[in-house]
Amino acid sequence: MNTRAWIYSNGNQECERAAMLLKSIHNDFHEYLLDVDFTEVQFRAEFGEGAEYPQIAIGVKHRGSLKETLNYLNKINYKCSC
Repeated sequence: MNTRAWIYSNGNQECERAAMLLKSIHNDFHEYLLDVDFTEVQFRAEFGEGAEYPQIAIGVKHRGSLKETLNYLNKINYKCSC
């Protein structure tokens, strides 16, 4: 995939897994870190009170959590060459 990917991370294990996945499939990847690039208040304002970490965007579209992103990649039949 030649689109940009973003992850909003609090550094937990699921965020680390998501970051490794996105780095392996995207040429252009950026990770925003809690308390470095945004606050918890900003995260909740953007994604809602029930949002989980990580939150992922691919291209211009917010894909959601890691599970939602994996479902999206499966839906488009993306095959990782990693």
